[in-house]
Amino acid sequence: MEIIFEELIIQFSTPLYLLLIGAEVFLSHAQHRVYYSWRDTFMNALLMMLNAGIDLSFRILYIGILAWFFDIRFLEPLENPYLYWFALFLAEDFIFYILHYVDHKSRLFWAIHVTHHSSEYFNLTTGFRSSVFQPLYRFVYFVPLVVLGFRPADIVLMYSITQIYGILVHTKYIDRLGWLEKVLVTPSHHRVHHASNIEYLDRNMGMCLIIWDKLFGTFQEELDEVELRFGLTKSLDDTSVENTVFHEWKEIVQDVKQQTTWKLRLGYLLKPPGWSHDGSRLTAEQLREAYLSQKKGSSESGGLL
Repeated sequence: MEIIFEELIIQFSTPLYLLLIGAEVFLSHAQHRVYYSWRDTFMNALLMMLNAGIDLSFRILYIGILAWFFDIRFLEPLENPYLYWFALFLAEDFIFYILHYVDHKSRLFWAIHVTHHSSEYFNLTTGFRSSVFQPLYRFVYFVPLVVLGFRPADIVLMYSITQIYGILVHTKYIDRLGWLEKVLVTPSHHRVHHASNIEYLDRNMGMCLIIWDKLFGTFQEELDEVELRFGLTKSLDDTSVENTVFHEWKEIVQDVKQQTTWKLRLGYLLKPPGWSHDGSRLTAEQLREAYLSQKKGSSESGGLL
């Protein structure tokens, strides 16, 4: 049954994506806004296909692993179908927040996730710029859900559904959405997430609900006075497929080679992107602290004058 529903989701979402992307391309061209580039759009599609290929190839194995954990579950599935699916949506959205948080806070996982952030454009096709190797470990985060009584196939189906929403928030054409900004991840929130401005780094990690970011201190609203800059804090000189996917791994290898202790090597692998043993580079939090301190100092100096 879940396979049939997933096929229906694909049949529904594909023409929806094509229609909306076509409209966004037309509008941006008509309004002379540089929101798209053919090379970047092709890269987005290629990364999506690589991700999907790995996911499909690996799916039987990871669903089998989840099924094993489901057999030793702690709880039985909720009998009320409405309550069951609503609880699954909330639980899976929270799990995605944790996954996304780790992807940003541990360099090992950032090396995989960084491909999604490497585009300097922000449009609907950016949502397809997948973290190519994420399917190899994403299922681990679903283990707590199956032991709590959620069926593996239902989890995969719910992820497919929420992915539709996660893709549609990649647009500049929708402004703030009033009271919905308090509950949902909106295009405004997600523009912040993709921006490389210091104020915006590692913010707004949610897929559908923004409440997790507000609860755990990773929320940042879009600021009118800060012009969004998309992409990485350091642009890629080589935008080939190979370098786009593996550039962070190459830098990790170089960092690990230069260090002499296992503790430092593990630090370059597991600590946040930008961490360095000698302070020669800064993490997102360190950059933010330095920026805010400098901003506060400038403000106080201005006040004294």
